Amino acid sequence: MTEGRPSFPIEPWSLTEIGLDHASLGVHESVFALANGHIGMRGSFEEGEPIVVPGTYLNGFFEERPLPYAEAGYGFPEQGQTVVNVTDGKLVRLLVGDTPLDLDYGEVVDHRRTLDLRRGVLRRVTEWRSPNGRTVTVTSTRLVSLRRRSIAAIEYSVECSDDRGDLYVALQSDLLANEPVDSGTEGDDPRAAAALRRPLVNELAVGRGQRAVLVHRTRRSRLRMAAGMDHVVDVPDTATQDMEAGEDLARFTLAARLPQGSSLKLVKYLSYGWSSRRSAAALRDQVEGALATAKLAGFERLMREQKEVLDHHWALADVEIDGDGELQQAVRVGVFHVLQAGLRAERQPIPAKGLTGPGYDGHTFWDTETYVLPVLTYIAPDAVRDALRWRHSTLDLARSRARELGRQGAAFPWRTIRGEETSGYWPAGTAAFHINADIADAVVRYVHATQDEEFERDFGAELLVETARLWASLGHFDAEDGFRIDGVTGPDEYTAVVDNNVYTNLMAQRNLREAAAAVERQPDVAGRLEVTEEEVAHWQRAARLMRVPWDPRLGVHMQSEAFTHHEEWDFAATPPDRYPLLLHYPYFEIYRKQVVKQADLVMALHLRGDAFTHEEKVADFAYYEARTVRDSSLSAAQQAVVAAETGHLELAYDYWGEAALTDLQNLHGNAGHGLHIASLAGGWMIAVAGFGGMRDHDGRLLFSPRLPSRIDRLRFRLAYQGRCLQVTIEKERTTYCLRDGEPLDVHHHGRRVTVGDADLVLDNPPAPEVAPVSQPPGAAPRRRGNGRRD
Repeated sequence: MTEGRPSFPIEPWSLTEIGLDHASLGVHESVFALANGHIGMRGSFEEGEPIVVPGTYLNGFFEERPLPYAEAGYGFPEQGQTVVNVTDGKLVRLLVGDTPLDLDYGEVVDHRRTLDLRRGVLRRVTEWRSPNGRTVTVTSTRLVSLRRRSIAAIEYSVECSDDRGDLYVALQSDLLANEPVDSGTEGDDPRAAAALRRPLVNELAVGRGQRAVLVHRTRRSRLRMAAGMDHVVDVPDTATQDMEAGEDLARFTLAARLPQGSSLKLVKYLSYGWSSRRSAAALRDQVEGALATAKLAGFERLMREQKEVLDHHWALADVEIDGDGELQQAVRVGVFHVLQAGLRAERQPIPAKGLTGPGYDGHTFWDTETYVLPVLTYIAPDAVRDALRWRHSTLDLARSRARELGRQGAAFPWRTIRGEETSGYWPAGTAAFHINADIADAVVRYVHATQDEEFERDFGAELLVETARLWASLGHFDAEDGFRIDGVTGPDEYTAVVDNNVYTNLMAQRNLREAAAAVERQPDVAGRLEVTEEEVAHWQRAARLMRVPWDPRLGVHMQSEAFTHHEEWDFAATPPDRYPLLLHYPYFEIYRKQVVKQADLVMALHLRGDAFTHEEKVADFAYYEARTVRDSSLSAAQQAVVAAETGHLELAYDYWGEAALTDLQNLHGNAGHGLHIASLAGGWMIAVAGFGGMRDHDGRLLFSPRLPSRIDRLRFRLAYQGRCLQVTIEKERTTYCLRDGEPLDVHHHGRRVTVGDADLVLDNPPAPEVAPVSQPPGAAPRRRGNGRRD
């Protein structure tokens, strides 16, 4: 179905749906999703209908499928991995008399759903009149616990709200496996999840009293999962109860008589677990034990715990924006979903869609280390430690992949769930070796920000060494050009398999330098990994002589070797309905033209800004801005950061809106199969790194704060080396203050200052004057329908 563009009332701490918008139903299922990093539940209705993409996910739980190729090639991955829609426990079907409540039938008198960002719950109130004229009010509150990793719960109440006497109702609370699933996308979009038909095989079904457990395994990946439910019932009058459990369905049925004006309440507790090793009986015991403790705690305690966890995180993670209520709401929604994606992943990957939908088959990409972890490093560093420990746990697979490719060290996968490479398209998959340097960059940032010496010793140094070994074996020295890295793909997937991609080379350069520094700090790790002085000298020489292509004629860096000599793309002859280009033009045509899918060299200006002069940044940004079509949701955030740094504050503000509102306004037309977690992380990134000008090169915090005209005040906080630093930016001045910890040295517009617990107020210099920049026709920032093709 065609996905609509939703509309939400502007509220500072919540997101509310008023009425039923069928065109935006799939998008709402994504934005109202609840997750904790282990369990993810899409925001579909408890009654099961209407629905676009049903979805309940367990992080790391997948099914394998063969990857078909028209022509086989050496080193091509053979198995794909696809996230599985596991047993659905959200279902609480309601029959009013003998009529099922379905919002597509009868009359929806009133309907409202609210995602409460402070309390981490989804609330819903629906007044519905059945075809036979009986009216009920249904109220539900749903949570996925951030304190209890395996627990979710739903409080569901039904009130007889008409004056026609007693009403008989029935509730059917289900665990349903092998639910039919639509990918939620149209046509041949390669981003859609691979469809899986009945991936779960039942091994155990147990039901007694008000509790049931179903245990299933996948057919090919041989993973096993268990789902359990238990209930607490509060009924005003006569009621009957029944429990049944079969292969793919367990059902608790409650039938009750509701006197006029009365209500019944059902609290449903859910528990999920999975394992590649544990038996069906052991998993059953695990979820039953978790259910017992959750039921003992009670729903109100679960609610209090949820708020306590979020109060703790919002105290650090919140971004306060004065002057744009819509943006304030969007940035908070984005941070909320970033927290949901990572807080309890606990040594599992953070997928590109989080656990909000089946998009990208549930895979994790470089998005995690380059967009999500830089945010979590400063607002939830424990989540970063866990995510990087997951990468470390896959090192043996990455080493094996490197050997398969004839390289040394570790070659991490472009896309994966468990750690194997699952990208079936070499030019935009395996060739994108920069993911290895992206992982190294995340390690370095985390270590600098936390001073976690134990992590560096046990995990981080090894990641840096093995990725450095990859670069040393992937590149080579050339008498004229120094150290070259040829035949790779950078972030711009419209320019594939190139020589000396600047982003890749500069990130590899940092990787090599940081690996050399890490083995000096960790001699025991160097000894265990058999790192020699000659090897370290090789890394240092490669870093020193790294090739960075420059076009002296144009006075700009080449995105990759000879890029500025390629033929220009004919934007004037490209109709608006031919975007994204990858769905309408052959890759051959795209690859040989000067057209950029997403920020590539511009991203290097941000993440390796220490390698460029200000003048180079200004010239490079203008050149590539005119050639970037942003057919990827990853682009706007990076363009915003560099636009702000180079003085284009209003353009940066517009890109801020695009990044933060990507899913709330469904700007890419595909939010129905999951949120763009990296773009949502971009809302925080633009506030802090864009308008705050924060850079963290070499373990130093630098700020260059400036505001666009629409924003009157911007405030954020950072966790850094055991301190909590608060930064408040106004038009003329910036105030720094430590809310916790010892004094901290930072740089303000190049000036070194020391921040203590008293306010340090410094003037903001005016933004540099720069010539206007332009985008390709139709590629202005997308926000509020301002002329962009969508």
